[in-house]
Amino acid sequence: MFAIPTMARVLAAGMAALALLSPAAAEPLATRNGFPNQPIRFISPFPPGGGNDASTRWVTTRLPEATGQPALVENRGGAGGNIGAKAVADARADGYTVLTGQVSLMAVNPVLYNAPGFDPLKNFVPITQINAAPLAIVVASASPFKSFADLVARSKSEPGRVSYATPGNGTLSHLVGVVLSKENGVPMTHVPYKGAGPAINDLLGQQVDVLITSTSSVAGLIQAGQVRALAVTSPRRIGVFGKVPTLEELGLRNARFEDWYGFFAPAGTPPERVAYLHEAITRTLLLPEVSKLIVDGGSEVVASTPEAFAAQLRQDIERWSRVARLSGAKID
Repeated sequence: MFAIPTMARVLAAGMAALALLSPAAAEPLATRNGFPNQPIRFISPFPPGGGNDASTRWVTTRLPEATGQPALVENRGGAGGNIGAKAVADARADGYTVLTGQVSLMAVNPVLYNAPGFDPLKNFVPITQINAAPLAIVVASASPFKSFADLVARSKSEPGRVSYATPGNGTLSHLVGVVLSKENGVPMTHVPYKGAGPAINDLLGQQVDVLITSTSSVAGLIQAGQVRALAVTSPRRIGVFGKVPTLEELGLRNARFEDWYGFFAPAGTPPERVAYLHEAITRTLLLPEVSKLIVDGGSEVVASTPEAFAAQLRQDIERWSRVARLSGAKID
């Protein structure tokens, strides 16, 4: 189920990283037919403080070194990311507006919402996948749940009493909760939020018992000792989550889930501009400082080609749309 990095991907990343060490790699890319000659706007379709926002800023902070132009981040949250995605779908296809998408937005929302306002395959051109990351199941440091076993015991002794927050209905976090409840006997009550940031605030305030979210959303809080991770959904341990057990290690069924973030341009963007953005963004992703931020946040760097990312998107649309339908979740 997981998109495990292939040897070709590893070798390609290594070669690209070596290229970064040359003196020429430190110079901005030459403009191509005058592109870019103005700031590039990145739309993060969720509020600040979540994994989408963090993934965007990991790149945009250093991207001007490659493009010679400012990279501006605009958080445009609402409707599970649909509002921001539609804004990019409707934007001029000139390479100056980019969407930061993720699995829940691109593969689940078209099934979850009757009218999401966009078609992930028709309205966008993939540029590159930023990372691949598990989800984390976390509690506040003051929580009585010291382990995942504690959570399971309470949820079974008091079905529905334990509440779990997610960044929203239909997100991958929500679907993980559905699988835990329906297939693994861990009954909990879902509390959806409009992004990971607000959900984190209520977790810290103990308004909810558990949070399921991206590792990048809570990595800093783990390091600061404000939250405690009970489990992760990947088959391996990464970054600051290196000591956190995986759901598979804990004996759960069908418990491999992996999230990703990636960049998309509006459909119709000239191929040469998509190619330029791909080169500039992947060069930035493979900077040692940026790669470290991603790995420390519990993710793996991907930096795929547009073609490979398009294939990943189609695969995840097939998988997650089926899970979304099985969950019964629907939003008008």
